[in-house]
Amino acid sequence: MFLAAVSLACSMSPRSASAPIFLAPGGEDFPTETPAAPAPIGGGLAPTPETEILLPEINLSEDAESTENPGIAPPPTATPTQPIVNTTPILYYTQAGDTLPVVAVRFGVQPEEISSPEDIPEQALFNPGQLLIIPNRLANTTSSQHFMPDSEIVYSPSALDFDVQSFVDQSGGYLAEYSQYLATTGITTGAEVIERVAIENSINPRLLLALLEFQSNWVNDPEPTGSVDYPLGRVLQRDQGLYKQLAWAVNQLSIGYYGWREGRLTEIQLKDGISTRLAPDLNAGTAALQYYFAQLFGSGEWVAALDLDEGFPALYERMFGSPWVRALSVEPLYPPDLNQPPLILPFMIDQIWSYSGGPHGAWERDGAWAAVDFAPGSTEHGCFDTDVYTVAAAPGLVVRSENGVIAVDLDGDGREQTGWVLMYLHVADRGRVTSGTWVEKGDLLGHPSCEGGFSTGTHLHLARKYNGEWIMADGPLPFVMSGWTVNAGEKAYEGTLIRGERVIPANPLSPFESRIIRRSTDP
Repeated sequence: MFLAAVSLACSMSPRSASAPIFLAPGGEDFPTETPAAPAPIGGGLAPTPETEILLPEINLSEDAESTENPGIAPPPTATPTQPIVNTTPILYYTQAGDTLPVVAVRFGVQPEEISSPEDIPEQALFNPGQLLIIPNRLANTTSSQHFMPDSEIVYSPSALDFDVQSFVDQSGGYLAEYSQYLATTGITTGAEVIERVAIENSINPRLLLALLEFQSNWVNDPEPTGSVDYPLGRVLQRDQGLYKQLAWAVNQLSIGYYGWREGRLTEIQLKDGISTRLAPDLNAGTAALQYYFAQLFGSGEWVAALDLDEGFPALYERMFGSPWVRALSVEPLYPPDLNQPPLILPFMIDQIWSYSGGPHGAWERDGAWAAVDFAPGSTEHGCFDTDVYTVAAAPGLVVRSENGVIAVDLDGDGREQTGWVLMYLHVADRGRVTSGTWVEKGDLLGHPSCEGGFSTGTHLHLARKYNGEWIMADGPLPFVMSGWTVNAGEKAYEGTLIRGERVIPANPLSPFESRIIRRSTDP
């Protein structure tokens, strides 16, 4: 038996004074004063003297078909990006999710240049609020103002009590009467589209509703001012309709959120060609909004969109109350001492599989590098039916089983927004375990396939999330299955599995070197 080639690509998405500040090319000053911000949860930047310089002008050309991510670099390699402009060190208090390599990248310094009165973990998560002393290497960044807590970006416990349908109906806008045809669900109402995109992408439904209202008045106005076909401003025929508009928006938000979290995003480029460094003490939720609006607006509109008094943050609070108050009870989303529960490889003992895809997007194409792919051994190529089974990597409650997806809640509370959840994608409808079933480690879940999203080869896509946030496969909470540890490559889908001295490279063509077998003696 040999392993058939499968596709590398596995994509789930269809194809005022309070403003953030920077200087535009030519020296045009935007306002340089910022008001007192809501205290960043778990961290922030102590005040230091500011030095401003002019930004270079960068010409952008938009390629609608491109999958390149402006501002996204390979995994963290900390190097200074600008000359020293201020010798006064920065006093930075760590935030939830910070690690030493990522903090160094954000501040443009080497990890060894960062000091602290407390012990510094080299790879593990920082305790929120730990003081770091960092050389001041950056100037002319965006504002340090935090606009949105992380828990309002991801589908976190803060949204457990939020009823999308009731909110849409009570608002009485165009969205309440909207419906569209989707291949998997048929005629689907506007509220159902919001709910589906939210749960598939683990994105907060409040955020989706607020963006839709901000850009097109769909939520509150029966006769919206925005486009019926392109309500989020992505004017491209392939992205026509609410579902595809939201899928595009979520992809941008995920690039901002997880790119910042993982240290792969340090700079944004606006529609009018201006490029600026992100302030190094932002939280992931704020970076997500800054990146998202940069894909839509030039500098003037971008500043206005993030204005605390008149822009999106103000609209969000009018619609849903203070996000910072909700965040107090749910953040940090994951504690620094969090550990992954024991997992096994998701296939049966003594069967030949291939490690066909290293860390890549969990659901959205360009977001968190949280997922890995495995392909069953076969003499066939491409998409084919197989009697081989995917098995449960850990015990838990099946809380979702539809459209090629199985979500298993490991804490068993029945909520996909809390605790550890494993998401299995491309599981065939035939023989798939049903929602509400409790599974033990090694129990049969269903057959790998091409169902659910886009795939050109039969395989299984597996990702983890905790409290609604996708957990990157190679990071402070390493993805370990049967003793094999996932390591990322420089690009998505690259990387290795390592156990002891043995190394298995990810390869979509499934050569002999990428094969993997779960043994009864494995951990």
